[in-house]
Amino acid sequence: MVKILEENRAGSAGESSGLYHSSETGDNNVVVARSSRPFVSPSPPEGDGGSSGYLKGSESPDQQDYNNSGYTNNNDDQQDTYFTDEIIHIPDQDSPAFSFRKLWAFTGPGFLMSIAYLDPGNIESDLQSGSAAQYKILWVLMWATILGLLMQRLAARLGVVSGMHLAEVCNRKYPVVPRVILWIMVEIAIIGSDMQEVIGTAIAFYLLSNKAIPLWGGVLITIVDTFTFLFLDKYGLRKLEAFFAILIATMALSFGYEYIKVAPDQGEVLKGMLIPWCSGCDRKVLLQAVGVVGAVIMPHNLYLHSALVKSREIDRTKKVQVKEANRYFFIEASIALFVSFLINLFVVAVFAHGMWGDHNTKRTNQDILEECLINNNTHASVFPNNTKEFQPDIYKGGVFLGCEYGEAAMYIWAIGILAAGQSSTMTGTYAGQFVMEGFLDLRWSRWKRVLLTRTVAILPTFLVAKFQDIEDLSGMNDMLNALMSLQLPFAVLPVISMTSSRNIMGDFRNGTVTKIVSVCVAAIIIGINIYFVGYYVTTAFPPYWFVYFGVIVFGVLYLTFITYLLLHMFVSMGFTGLSRFEFARNIEREMEPKILQNSGGTGNYGYEEEEEENNDDGGVNALNNDNEETHDNKASSSSQNA
Repeated sequence: MVKILEENRAGSAGESSGLYHSSETGDNNVVVARSSRPFVSPSPPEGDGGSSGYLKGSESPDQQDYNNSGYTNNNDDQQDTYFTDEIIHIPDQDSPAFSFRKLWAFTGPGFLMSIAYLDPGNIESDLQSGSAAQYKILWVLMWATILGLLMQRLAARLGVVSGMHLAEVCNRKYPVVPRVILWIMVEIAIIGSDMQEVIGTAIAFYLLSNKAIPLWGGVLITIVDTFTFLFLDKYGLRKLEAFFAILIATMALSFGYEYIKVAPDQGEVLKGMLIPWCSGCDRKVLLQAVGVVGAVIMPHNLYLHSALVKSREIDRTKKVQVKEANRYFFIEASIALFVSFLINLFVVAVFAHGMWGDHNTKRTNQDILEECLINNNTHASVFPNNTKEFQPDIYKGGVFLGCEYGEAAMYIWAIGILAAGQSSTMTGTYAGQFVMEGFLDLRWSRWKRVLLTRTVAILPTFLVAKFQDIEDLSGMNDMLNALMSLQLPFAVLPVISMTSSRNIMGDFRNGTVTKIVSVCVAAIIIGINIYFVGYYVTTAFPPYWFVYFGVIVFGVLYLTFITYLLLHMFVSMGFTGLSRFEFARNIEREMEPKILQNSGGTGNYGYEEEEEENNDDGGVNALNNDNEETHDNKASSSSQNA
């Protein structure tokens, strides 16, 4: 249990030892004292020039007074976003040895984050890649998951080190216009993801009820069940995390059953994962591979993960604890994404074998229709009686499994899709709340947040489900995957920029290797987006001049904003070659909050200082001595004046 104690500050900053403190009481309760005074980032010294970092040696007296006053910006008081009434205690924090007890205490945020890798949009992308290319692009899925892990690692480190999640830091670092644009783009991504989850849930109800619940009825049900599940957080954080674990286990068992039932060639599965090549693949397969990357890495998931890690008790004035938290969160995220990769692999392999069989001949609509009629499947009419290649989606894919491998396979598939839709809906709701509070400093209760995003997501989905065919509903996923790809740079570039900033991350900022890898990942993602979206626009949009004109205008604005984010990222990385440009100098002069400040009087451990030739301690002791002399002189002056 955590008790929040408000302290009204009428005096000076020196009257308190910090904004946020925690101490153990006799009954093992964590008592957190939180000041009601808002944190104001101190102004940089005049003439500081490129103030990408305010070193202790160059701080003004006012800045030094601020640091010595005991103020420490852990920033946990800024947003009450994630279960602030229940912080998970970490055992054996003084022991540096690896501990499974510690790992268990840190377990939770990574698995909640991994659910975004298992939403209905991902499942549909998996089955389509298996249908289009068999096992040949499994390696793309594996490497996309690894790239996702690298990005999630950066997001988690940002939350752990700074005590603020990505949206909060963006709010402090970017000017108003870019900040609002970022917020809009992330909200679009969340709503698009929400639409995919609504579609998946509606189709699951349609299959489970054997058409008794119409698609539009399933869409409406998603409103009620989401509100119902949100009440689970009233029972405690660990119970909610356990519920998500049950949903992940449900998906693993459901799709694992399909994998065992279909029994794909294990040698081909391994070959597809380990050999990064696709012999005989046409443009359609290439586009499918590109779509896999866009479907796996979800933009709002980086914002989500950076917030979820704040639910653990970490003393950010102790570098050892911060480093340890980074390590355990990375281990937990690796395990969680490995599980999600296995589930995605199950789906790809099931349809790679089911669609092609042992003779490497793809099944046609007529083949599957005959199989469904033989087994008296009530959904057989969904397959046209022609010799065209079968193009599966999450609905027709489930019907195919029921016709080919027994009716139980169809219902088990639907259970897995239902679990995917419900779990993703809830994590999307939390992500939306973090984003809104971080970017806009706007606090809404969860039910209001759900009502807003769910209404926006449900309205077009309901209209399609009511007045169009189910094929049109399933086909919306392709458009939504393209939409997700468009939004990816607006999460990837900020998280690289923030975690490369000296003033935000201190000693924990990205190293050279991480910077190089991150830039390569960003380049790959942006290149993939341009190719994928360009192809989708030219094939899916009507060939009218005003359509192309609108696309060109949007493309120019889109690339201009990405260029801004790229320059911001390079400046944060310390690229001095950009300093000759006024634009870059303006970015350098933007205030960045110093976050890792130790209120214990031992210096700002999170910041590597400029090496001073005459001081082996990097100037820390000299600075402390200077500060002490400054205070002594002030005290002496005050005494003489008195």
